[in-house]
Amino acid sequence: MHAPHPPRRAALAFIFITVMLDMLSFGIIIPVLPHLIVELVGGSIAAAAVWVSAFGTVFMLMQFVFSPVQGALSDRFGRRTVILISSFGLGVDFLVMALAPALWLLFVGRIASGICAASFSTANAYIADVTPKDKRAAAYGMLGAAFGIGFIIGPALGGALGHHDIRLPFWVAAALSLANFCYGWFVLPESLPKERRTARIVWREANPLGALMLLRRYPQVFGLAAVYFIVGLAQYSLNSTYVLYTDYRYGWGPQAVGYTLALVGLCGGLVQAVLVRKMVPAFGERRVIIAGMLFCTAGYLLFGLAPTAMLFLAGIPLLCLGGLASPPAQSLMSQQVDPREQGRLQGALSSLASLAGIFGPALFANLFALFISDHAPAPLPGIAFLVAAVLLAFGAWLAWRVTAGMSVSAQAPEVPALSPETALVGEVAVPVLGERGATAKD
Repeated sequence: MHAPHPPRRAALAFIFITVMLDMLSFGIIIPVLPHLIVELVGGSIAAAAVWVSAFGTVFMLMQFVFSPVQGALSDRFGRRTVILISSFGLGVDFLVMALAPALWLLFVGRIASGICAASFSTANAYIADVTPKDKRAAAYGMLGAAFGIGFIIGPALGGALGHHDIRLPFWVAAALSLANFCYGWFVLPESLPKERRTARIVWREANPLGALMLLRRYPQVFGLAAVYFIVGLAQYSLNSTYVLYTDYRYGWGPQAVGYTLALVGLCGGLVQAVLVRKMVPAFGERRVIIAGMLFCTAGYLLFGLAPTAMLFLAGIPLLCLGGLASPPAQSLMSQQVDPREQGRLQGALSSLASLAGIFGPALFANLFALFISDHAPAPLPGIAFLVAAVLLAFGAWLAWRVTAGMSVSAQAPEVPALSPETALVGEVAVPVLGERGATAKD
């Protein structure tokens, strides 16, 4: 058996930087995209609101459809090709959006960005190719930190740039993505040797439903994939109601919301970058996963029930400690799967996260609207967070069930890379506050 090649520092740095730059490029346009839509629909905020919802849905729908496609392509042709094409595509797409004279062209640009952003699962598969098993949880934690950095800096930078020119953030986003492509072209080596690539693409599995059927071949991975879907769905209670809820209950304006969201992103990044690498070796993947989910459950409960803003703020550290769960879960899942199916599995899990993004906002926003209306069944403005807490509590129980025995397989000796019994790769994580997650594999 040949020992795996040692990870290239430049390759690992590229993946970290590419995720951070991509998150920056997406974060930069968050504050200005709705205003550009208002401009293109003739100034009607009501009409713009409908389009903003459509833009968000179509972005997640493209993620759902194309994540397994890109995973299958990366298994067949290699990670580097897919990652670089996606980075270049994002750059061109942001240029199109910067120049778009009409709403329909901006909408097409959003579709294209959703397709290209599906490469996040491939980037995470790359990490699994080049990182030893005992280092993967820490590596995925660093990817979570990259997400956090991008979403802390991006919106603030986009708001400042948009103050001068509403289209300037799109130009900067394009420059970041194209610079990322150039950096990768000169630095990034291929991580998947030709002998470990699939001989052909199985198209029936390179679609969301086919990819999800593929997960059923790995019962423990299928169970943890269900946990990821639950976590992703619960997370949209925060994304879809945070601003309105804190305004309604505590009278927070945009500045207070911005500061607290930056705090959430910062704390979440620190948890994944620092605590994960210390706690997993000390306590093991399974305990850290369950602890992270229970902390997050407590955080959502405090969010939903806190009568004062200070108590609400106390929930932020608990919520951020939920970031402990994803990296070790990814590490466990990556050890259950044939390495030649790594990209497809990650694509399938990324599609699950996108599916949560398609349905989650509507679910929680409507719950919030109902429970603050005159027809509310009970005076519970925090209902979205309470439902999220229930979902996460169920997810913690499910994770406890499906990870029983996984710790043993995690310590099993490696088998040859080409053996179908090899336990390797595959998973997609949901960022602390983001819409896409980091992936894992082994």
